[in-house]
Amino acid sequence: MADAKKEDDFLDDVDMAEAEEFAEDAMEYDDEALELDALKAERDEFRDRFMRALADAENARKRSDRDRREAEQYGGSKLARDLLPVYDNMKRAVEAATDEQKEVSAALIEGVELTMRELLNTFKKHGIEPISPKVGDKFDPQLHQAMFEAPVPDTKAGDIIQVAAEGFMLYDRLLRPAQVGVSSTPA
Repeated sequence: MADAKKEDDFLDDVDMAEAEEFAEDAMEYDDEALELDALKAERDEFRDRFMRALADAENARKRSDRDRREAEQYGGSKLARDLLPVYDNMKRAVEAATDEQKEVSAALIEGVELTMRELLNTFKKHGIEPISPKVGDKFDPQLHQAMFEAPVPDTKAGDIIQVAAEGFMLYDRLLRPAQVGVSSTPA
């Protein structure tokens, strides 16, 4: 019987040792699984941050391209706006010259007209186009500025009755509206 008791004790010891070893392996496996899950979560977080950083960089590149294009197109708008009165004054000078003055000072008038044309060609080269409404055209508040309103027979309300100054567009932006008089005659 003593041998049987020793054998049972041995089996208990072996089973206990195996059980403890198994428990240690299981705990080690759980620790590895937890560590693996933590690493996966960290990887996913880094991937998300990386993708966001890529998107931010792409958006910044697009924004800077757009800003650069706008600066190229519209950067000279202040200078262009400052040159418009020069054009207006040269146009008034040519229009104010009488036929007699045109005969006497033909070369001078021609020089002013050539300078005006060259100024318009330079404007055109840089995307500046004149807005030249005619008497009888319909008033457009997007392109015209009403300087006055007056009742004029044989016109409808909103018709242009006088053009005081041409307007100008810089590409698709209004640089200066055309200054016009508008009819207020009721329909």
